[in-house]
Amino acid sequence: MAFSIRLTENEKKLADSYAKLHSLSLGEAFKQALFEKIEEEYDIAVFDEAYKEYQDSKESRPIDELWQELDI
Repeated sequence: MAFSIRLTENEKKLADSYAKLHSLSLGEAFKQALFEKIEEEYDIAVFDEAYKEYQDSKESRPIDELWQELDI
């Protein structure tokens, strides 16, 4: 899927500089930034849900139990 976006000249210069700094094409830089943002927002949503569950139940357990459960 292809798409286009409109950038001001300053935005384009900034995006080009970022892409060049990270040895990416402009398209790859935007794609990477988009998916990093999606992942970050997903992680925040999962945390918020887990924290709400904790606040509602007020149950917790020692961290050692979690490590054992995860076999760490």
